[in-house]
Amino acid sequence: MRSMKGEVVLNMPAEKAWDMYRNDEIISKINPEMLAAAQYIEGDGSPGSLRLLKLGPAVSGYVKDSTEKIERVETGRCVMYSVIGGDLKNLYDPYRVTFSFIPVEGKENEQCIAEWKVEFEPLSPATPPPEKARDAALGFLKSFDKFQLSY
Repeated sequence: MRSMKGEVVLNMPAEKAWDMYRNDEIISKINPEMLAAAQYIEGDGSPGSLRLLKLGPAVSGYVKDSTEKIERVETGRCVMYSVIGGDLKNLYDPYRVTFSFIPVEGKENEQCIAEWKVEFEPLSPATPPPEKARDAALGFLKSFDKFQLSY
């Protein structure tokens, strides 16, 4: 299994970033150009839940939508899901993402590290690693700072 990861520093506590990521209404407003809508279509965000993400015009040339099955949740810290439908499923199997929000030591009330990590296996040798997905995810996470000022 292959893997890739990236991270950004956010100027907010990990708990706030976590709450923004897990709330469909809030996450859908953070950067609609990148993520137009998120909706739990089954469950409440706990393991076994299904969440549909409809991506915005900034990334829809690469991925239009993605259905995730939540596998593991560490409340306030990380969520792991597998993509079970959408464009990425046609390129990789498995495709498992973990988003983590880690407090910055000594600045727990001010900053956190938002980490995106993926484990994947391309369905074809010609399929490139999901660098566009990583860049889009990290770009979206960076939007949390700007949005939190209005939230």
